[in-house]
Amino acid sequence: MDLKVLELEPEKARLVVAGEGHTFMNALVEELLLDPGVDVAKYVIKYQFADPELLVTTREGRAPVDAIRNACARLVSSCDDLLKDLESWQ
Repeated sequence: MDLKVLELEPEKARLVVAGEGHTFMNALVEELLLDPGVDVAKYVIKYQFADPELLVTTREGRAPVDAIRNACARLVSSCDDLLKDLESWQ
C-alpha cells in the first residue's frame, strides 16, 4: 500500500491510499469514526479505477496521522481475533 500525502496540518490530513478500494476504506473510515478525537473521516474515489482519497479532521489537539495509525492497529487486532476464533473451530 502506497500513501501520497496531499495535505497535512495539525488537525487535518488528506491522503491518497494507492491500490485500495471500498472494502478497506469503508472499514478504516468506520474505525476512525469510533475515535472521539476524530471530527470527520471520509473517502472519495473520483473515478472507477482511481485510488481513494482519505480526509480526516480531528479536534482537541488530536493528530490525524495518530488517529489513522490507531484505527489501523484496531483493525489488525480485530482481524487477529477473528482468525483465532476461526482456528478454534477446527
